[in-house]
Amino acid sequence: MTETTPAAEHKQTITPHMVVRDAAAASEWYQRALGAEERGRVPVPDGRFMQIELRFGDSTVMIADEFPDLGVLSPLSVGGTVGALMIRTDHVDVLWRRALEAGATVSRPLRDVFWGDRHGEIFDPFGHRWALAQHIRNVPANEVRAAAAAMFGGERA
Repeated sequence: MTETTPAAEHKQTITPHMVVRDAAAASEWYQRALGAEERGRVPVPDGRFMQIELRFGDSTVMIADEFPDLGVLSPLSVGGTVGALMIRTDHVDVLWRRALEAGATVSRPLRDVFWGDRHGEIFDPFGHRWALAQHIRNVPANEVRAAAAAMFGGERA
């Protein structure tokens, strides 16, 4: 781990912050299963972490422990998550297998999808959903719209 001031080396427009139970274990899991690089930590006196900075390729994601007294809760405490983070890679099948071997569970199986990606979704052991994807072919926008409309049972707009 290279110790830095959190997010000091790279400023992106949007940086996701995720709350997990046991941020130290989550950081280890994200490194092992999804290839993250830990860049820095901000501990608090009771052993929890206010922030752990992770890099996934060219993107920063911050994770933190739960702080229930402040209303900072993980998906495991609130009964799920409504969003997902996506990792694009040139080797999605390898990343998929590694994540499953590390304890991820399948939300949507990895498969070739109509918008031109090989795409699947997993839940990590901390309750967060991740989409893993690899672009495999270019699809014209009108074909994507038509396929989406057909999938949802409607007419193409």
